[in-house]
Amino acid sequence: MINMKILVVCGHGLGSSFMVEMNAQEALRQLNAPSDIEVEHSDIMTASPEMADLFICGRDLAENAERLGDVLVLDNILDKAELQQKLSEKLQQLNMI
Repeated sequence: MINMKILVVCGHGLGSSFMVEMNAQEALRQLNAPSDIEVEHSDIMTASPEMADLFICGRDLAENAERLGDVLVLDNILDKAELQQKLSEKLQQLNMI
């Protein structure tokens, strides 16, 4: 059973969302997060609120992503430290780490 699903979204659901997905998986391992947290990627237009518990996107898509629900917005999608910090804060808030 999946404890939580995270969906990383970008404009086309290809390059940047896939890269952030891999970085998120690495960050979750480093945070010793539960192993049943699933991370996937998609494009912003087909993403819908029921697809995940938490969404991650870049600042450029923040306004469009508001409709999805709980969204972590990254100022710099290449910044692994920012991603790990924001995931850590969110998972602590949810009592998952």
